[in-house]
Amino acid sequence: MPGPGRTPPLYIETTIDAPFDRVWELTQLPHLHERWDARFTRIAYVEDGGSGPVRFHYRLGLGRVGGPGPALTGNGITTAERHRADGSRISALRFASDSRWSPLQEGTGYWRYAPEAGQIRFLTGYDYRTWPGPAARRLDRYLIRPCVGWLTAWSFDRLRLWAELGVTPERSRRNAGLELLARTAVVLAVAALAGALAALPAALLVVLVPPLPTTPAARRCVRRPPDPRSGRAPAALALLARP
Repeated sequence: MPGPGRTPPLYIETTIDAPFDRVWELTQLPHLHERWDARFTRIAYVEDGGSGPVRFHYRLGLGRVGGPGPALTGNGITTAERHRADGSRISALRFASDSRWSPLQEGTGYWRYAPEAGQIRFLTGYDYRTWPGPAARRLDRYLIRPCVGWLTAWSFDRLRLWAELGVTPERSRRNAGLELLARTAVVLAVAALAGALAALPAALLVVLVPPLPTTPAARRCVRRPPDPRSGRAPAALALLARP
């Protein structure tokens, strides 16, 4: 984990208007989690910890865990607290990549679920160590970390659409692709009819127009902790063993 003076940890938050147990199910069951979280293509538990920590394998790439195909893979350990005095729930994890090509070499993170006004405030905070060297740290700060943060926020909104509206992750991905094609077509049409200079304001307008209600959008998520508690890792994280 990065220490003082390093790039701040990532923070993403959304509010989900759905039953608590439904949000818990979609985020805690691996076969459901891997469907909405674009940071993974496969998640597989390797042991049943009962009420304790559980170890898992993860994969981002082609094919299944342990199968052929190019991928970034790694191992992790996770724990959860479903019954807390304040009515909230938390889960925490540690992970380590077994691929030297992964920019996320090892790290920690947590999810916090807080009921508020009949909705669920779902948030995450996490940080990681990237490749060694000043060039890699700059690459992480200005490119990799913003991309990972955006992808996490986009995935959180994808989860929200599934929990609230029943829009499956597969459908929301198609919606995002179709909307991207439509926006691109508008810019290209303006460029063809009015020239490249006219396409520039058209492109800006296309970017600023809000996505359709059933299209996931990272911009709908909160990206900075609104209070100190939200950005503070739960005590359970410090008790986890290394994966």
